[in-house]
Amino acid sequence: GIVGESGCGKSTVAKLLMSLEKATAGEVFYKGQDITKLSGRALKAVRRNIQMVFQDPYTSLNPRMTVGDIIGETFEIHPEVAPKGDRRRKVQDLLDVVGLNPEYIHRYPHQFSGGQRQRIGIARGLALNPEIIICDEPVSALDVSVQAQVINLMEKLQDEFNLSYIFIAHDLSIVRHISDRVGVMYLGKMAEIGTDTQIYDHPTHPYTQALLSAVPVPDPEAREGRERIILTGDVPSPANPPSGCSFRTRCWKAQDRCAEETPLLAIPERFKSADTEAAHESACHFAEEKNVVQAA
Repeated sequence: GIVGESGCGKSTVAKLLMSLEKATAGEVFYKGQDITKLSGRALKAVRRNIQMVFQDPYTSLNPRMTVGDIIGETFEIHPEVAPKGDRRRKVQDLLDVVGLNPEYIHRYPHQFSGGQRQRIGIARGLALNPEIIICDEPVSALDVSVQAQVINLMEKLQDEFNLSYIFIAHDLSIVRHISDRVGVMYLGKMAEIGTDTQIYDHPTHPYTQALLSAVPVPDPEAREGRERIILTGDVPSPANPPSGCSFRTRCWKAQDRCAEETPLLAIPERFKSADTEAAHESACHFAEEKNVVQAA
């Protein structure tokens, strides 16, 4: 899972992984290949194994195409996946897998609710039997009651099709529910990476701690002892980030070193020899474990 506030670069990462954006620097490795250097047939082969479910089910489906055409279009691009005479049955099977009536194959997107449209988007993502599905905030545009249904469906499909998800969201609770490993982004860089338990129960980066402290807690008794971390200042411009640590302008721990030296994303020295969940990668000179209200 990848979490972070709006504008931090989550969706840009998704586009780079799909090679929908051209990388200006760095590398993206998939099975030992740097996909930023691929083109033509080689890139097409990689894209078959990495599919995407988009954020908005209302704009990601072509309103002039039927459901059958929307899902079946993938087979036009990759005809080796399904022979022409078998494509209708394949599309109907996919609709059934995501919980829609196979007879809806001739309907148009406007005839479906938001949750049903996102199921169509998921079916399209499954069509080529990919290894990885990038989910770019797939439930943020849906009602809360529908969000749970879509998340449960995605968990079921993950087991059924042996999928790996890259789940991008700003809802920390949803990311914890579906992710094994979590990366926290700030201003285009990873601030902290670890397992879901490490990030949510043992955060060491001040930004992660501030995010977790903002998660609403429904239990009044659990709210009594919570510490709410309020960040001051505005998010700097990604085009002109501050020197050193990009978070220092909003951080209560900031010192001179933070302006002079960019922290590396690594296990903090103080935790390297310790048998603790706090021993995970954190880009902070003064990383320190802090108990905050859990997002579960």
